[in-house]
Amino acid sequence: MIGSTMARAGGLARTAALSALLAAAGAAPTLLHAQGFASTDPYQDRVIESVSIEIANPSRDDAVNRRVEDTVRRALELFPGQRYAEDRIGFAEGVARRNREVGNIEHAVTPGAAGGVDVTFTVEIADVERADDGRGYFLTWDRADLPTLYDRGGTVLRYRLDALALFYSNTNAWYGRPDLMLAGNPLVEGEPAGEGFDPWIEGYLHYGLYGITPVTDAFYVYGGLSAITSVSNGQELFTDRDRRYTGVEDAYLGFVTGRTTARGDRLAFNFTVGRQRFELANAFLIANTAANGQERAALQANARWSADLLVLGQVAWNDLKFEAFYVDPDELPPLDTDTRIVGVNLEAEPAPGLFLGASYLTVPESSQNYFGPTGTIIGTREGLEVIDARFTYRPQPQGQQGFFFGGEVARQTNRNFDMDARAAYAEVGYDWPQARWSPSVSYRLSYFSGDDADTGTYERWDPLLSGGNGEQWVQGANHFKVVQDSNVIAHRVQARFRVAPRVELVPQLWAFYADSETNIGGNPALSFLGDDEYGYEANLTAKWFVSRNVYVHGHVAYTVPGNAVSEALDGTEKDWWSAMVFVRYAF
Repeated sequence: MIGSTMARAGGLARTAALSALLAAAGAAPTLLHAQGFASTDPYQDRVIESVSIEIANPSRDDAVNRRVEDTVRRALELFPGQRYAEDRIGFAEGVARRNREVGNIEHAVTPGAAGGVDVTFTVEIADVERADDGRGYFLTWDRADLPTLYDRGGTVLRYRLDALALFYSNTNAWYGRPDLMLAGNPLVEGEPAGEGFDPWIEGYLHYGLYGITPVTDAFYVYGGLSAITSVSNGQELFTDRDRRYTGVEDAYLGFVTGRTTARGDRLAFNFTVGRQRFELANAFLIANTAANGQERAALQANARWSADLLVLGQVAWNDLKFEAFYVDPDELPPLDTDTRIVGVNLEAEPAPGLFLGASYLTVPESSQNYFGPTGTIIGTREGLEVIDARFTYRPQPQGQQGFFFGGEVARQTNRNFDMDARAAYAEVGYDWPQARWSPSVSYRLSYFSGDDADTGTYERWDPLLSGGNGEQWVQGANHFKVVQDSNVIAHRVQARFRVAPRVELVPQLWAFYADSETNIGGNPALSFLGDDEYGYEANLTAKWFVSRNVYVHGHVAYTVPGNAVSEALDGTEKDWWSAMVFVRYAF
C-alpha cells in the first residue's frame, strides 16, 4: 500500500515536471481542446439522402409538368450523396428561376433516415408570357421574399442572419481536477471549471451577404462576406471571465461552370478562394478549420468554422469527384502553429449505395512539435504526409431496411524523420426507415495509434483538424475534451430514433482505451499511464427541427473515468456530467 502510494506520488511529480517542460517548449498537451463538440447548424455539410421536386400548381398537360421538373433538376445540379450548403442551394434556385416556365421555387430540409438530410423543392409553374420581373426585397419590398434581396436573370443576392443562444453546464469538469488536467494550458484565464456545478451561457450573431451572377449561360461567379459577434458569460471550461468578440467569418470569391448533356451526364467545375469552411469527406482528417473559445468566446457554440484561407478546386463527372485544396486554418493566437495543409481527394460511387474515397495530404509548413518518450522534441508537423482510403456501403435502396457498413484506414509518415502512425475505423449498422420511429443501430470501432516507447519510430497519430460533430469524430461529449483522436481505441454503440417527423434522439455508449501507455503529447496529467482504460461515457442528444428557421438542440452526458485516469489522479477523480441546450434561429 505504501509502495503504491509512493509510486503514484512519483508519477504526479514526473507528470508535473514533464508538463512544465512541454509548456516551456511551446506545446502544452491539451492545446487542441479549445474546440466545442458539436456543429450548431443542423444541416450544413450533412449528406443529402434524397432530392424531391414537387409542383405546387401542376398543369393539366403532363408534358409541361415533366418539362418543368426536368428543367429544375438540370439547373439545381443537386443529387443524393452531395453535401448540403444553404447558400449554394439558394444560388441554384436563382439559376432555376431563369427559365420562364418557373415562377417561384423554394426548398424545405428535414432529417434523413440515415443521419443526413432530405431536400424537397416546391416549384410554381409560371405564365410563360410573364415578364421576368424577378423577386427579392429590393425589387418587391415584400418581406416574404427575405432573406433574398435580389433575384433576377440569374443574379441572386441574399443576406445571412443566424442567432444562437446556448446554456451549458458541467459538474466536476476535468474529473474535478482542473489543476492537473489543465496544467500548462495557455487557454486557462482566471478560474476554470472544476469540482462542483459550473454553468455558463454563450451566444452569437452571424450576419453577411452572399451573391452569385452569370457571366454566360454556363459560367457563374459567386462570393460571400460575413462577420460573427460572439459572447460568453459564466464559468466556462477554461475561464470564468466574460468575453465579447467580433471578427470576419466568410470572405471568399469563386466561380462555377459546367453542363449537363442530353443523356443526363453531368460535368461541373468549381473554384473558390478566401475565408470559408472546409470539411474533407466525413471529418476524419479535416473539419474544424477554425478554433473557438479563449478571446473569441463561444467555445461550445462553435460559432466559427472558416479557415484563414482556403483554395479549393473541384471537378465532377456524374458521381466521380476530384478536388485539390490548400488550407490555412484559423487557429487561436496562443496556439497558432502556422500549419498549412495541401491535399487532393477523389470520391466515386461505382455502384448504387457504394461510396469510395481516397485522399493524400501533406503539411508544407508548421511549427507544431512532436515529443518523444522522454519529452524531447523529435520533430515537427512540417513534412507530414497522410494517405487515406475509405468506403461506405448500403446494399438496399434508400428508404428500405437493411444493413449499412463503413470503414477507413490511414497512415502518416514524415519526410523529415522516422514516423509511422496509423488510424482506422470499421462500422456496421442496421436501420428500419419504415418502422415506427425509423430506428437505426450501429457499432463503430476506431483506432488512433499511440507512440511505442520501445521503438525509434514516432507512432503517435496526429489528429490534424479532425472533429465535426458528435456523430462524426468528436468522440464523446466530455471525453473528447480529455483525449482527442490520438492514442485511443474507441468503441461506440449508437442508435437513432425519429420519435416525431421533426424530432430525433441519438443515444450513444462509449468505451475508451489507450493504444500505448506512453501518452506524451496528450493531456498533461495523463502523460504516463498505469493502465490502458481511459473511461466510459453515455450521452443522449435530442434534436428538434422546429422549422427551416428554428432548431433546438440539447444533450446530456455522463463520463466515468477508468483505471488510467484514476491512477494518474491518485484516486481523487470524480464522475463528470455535462448538459447543454441551444436554440438557433436562421433565415
